Amino acid sequence: MNTAYINRIATAVPPHDVHRAFIDFAGGMLPEGTVHSLFRRMARLAAIEHRYSFVQPVATADGSWRDADGLYIRGSFPGTARRMEAFERFAPQLARCALDKLALTQEERRSITHVIVTSCTGLYAPGLDFETVEHLGLNPSVERTMIGFMGCYAAINALKSAHHIVRSEADAVVLVLNIELCTLHMQETQDLEQILSFLLFADGCSACLVSARPAGLAIDSFLAVRIPRTSELITWRIGEFGFDMQLSGQVPAELRRALAEIGGLITRGTNLLSIDLWAVHPGGRSILDAVEKGLCLPAEALADSRDILARYGNMSSATVMFVLQRMMRRAQAGQRGCAMSFGPGVTAETMLFHAA
Repeated sequence: MNTAYINRIATAVPPHDVHRAFIDFAGGMLPEGTVHSLFRRMARLAAIEHRYSFVQPVATADGSWRDADGLYIRGSFPGTARRMEAFERFAPQLARCALDKLALTQEERRSITHVIVTSCTGLYAPGLDFETVEHLGLNPSVERTMIGFMGCYAAINALKSAHHIVRSEADAVVLVLNIELCTLHMQETQDLEQILSFLLFADGCSACLVSARPAGLAIDSFLAVRIPRTSELITWRIGEFGFDMQLSGQVPAELRRALAEIGGLITRGTNLLSIDLWAVHPGGRSILDAVEKGLCLPAEALADSRDILARYGNMSSATVMFVLQRMMRRAQAGQRGCAMSFGPGVTAETMLFHAA
């Protein structure tokens, strides 16, 4: 049976760095005093330096911030329809940027048999699958699959689908696109836990090519592990004013406890120390700390994940692909790796791989 390989990964982010502007804007939604001071302290401890968005921050005369399109006006945040209009406007731009960076040759474009798109931050039809086919000039009969609303672990599920396709069809070439515009779903609130979740999220896109050609990262196996009694700790629902995120502060502790118990299960009985590359979804500093401690990993094991968090924040499904792209640039043949993403459930989606 064929082995599937991630041959190449490309990534892209929007043009506007919004992290500092968001801290000022979000701080203005909170009452002065203890809560406001705690937010500022948590922002300093978040280990994030940059986050990118299509929402363009503009400084006002009084030193506060607004966005150029007037999307987020205090007292008048937009409804879901307007946010989806913005997604339909901006998502194709970001997708095209990532696809162009993938630098596909004409021969590679002709060889693509399947397109898989993941997103949990927007939807419309005909959608990004059609945009991808048209932008690259692919065969109009290419098989298209949309994976929606799975959250941060959707990229692992997309790779799982690509893996099954390549293993069952020797000549299959699968193009996977993971795209999220998380910043379109900020809510007007004074709930500190909710505002702290907005502090993490950003926009980003990844594109990759999966085939039986033995180059890049060889996919070995997958395993999904659901943590019992945590189904309400991460939720994602469509509301009147965008998509509503519930991200409980209990998640890191539950994750650490669970990983300490099931570390051997995730590595399929392999010694954790034999894993050379840890591509862990950087859902936040506390999430990476929980993985490091739960699996008793050395501090340097998650250096790539921490770097992506600092440079881009949490881009939901695209983020783990940013980590894998960074690893591909320096991976040595034969090195073994484990990719891991977390999302609603609470579930850890894992993938073992090795460098070809």
